Amino acid sequence: RTCPADHGCRQSGHDARVSIIVKFFVAPDDTSASLALQSGPEPAFESLSFGNFDPEEAVLEWECLLAGGSFEDLAEAGEPRIVAGQDNDGCVVFALSPRLSTALADAEHARLRDVAASWTRLRAEDGEVIGTEIADAIVGDLAAFVSSARRQNQSVYCWVA
Repeated sequence: RTCPADHGCRQSGHDARVSIIVKFFVAPDDTSASLALQSGPEPAFESLSFGNFDPEEAVLEWECLLAGGSFEDLAEAGEPRIVAGQDNDGCVVFALSPRLSTALADAEHARLRDVAASWTRLRAEDGEVIGTEIADAIVGDLAAFVSSARRQNQSVYCWVA
């Protein structure tokens, strides 16, 4: 079955939508993570929910801000790596790169706050308003989530609807 239309699913790619559902979740591997495609990660996987930002674009920006490199180079290298998804108006599951996971897990709180502030400015340049407190919460909560997943020897994925 396809993702329900009322979820506001979007085409995979880097097109921002006004109202999307973003759920980062922990899974042992790509095969397990792909099972979340149709109905989302709950209740099978521990998850962290957000909304109203383009997570595919965000993870590339966060990786650039935390670990260096260019957005274009990451995108050309196939990041974020799609684990499961549909081409037309479907939900998508992608993996956080090992490099981003390490950078998030290893970053001090002050560094995460700086990244959140920089991300807020980047989004504002594209006309997207993300409040500083919300950006802090997203980046900080995700860093803690990734750290917990790494302690469990698991990976973090993202389900977007």
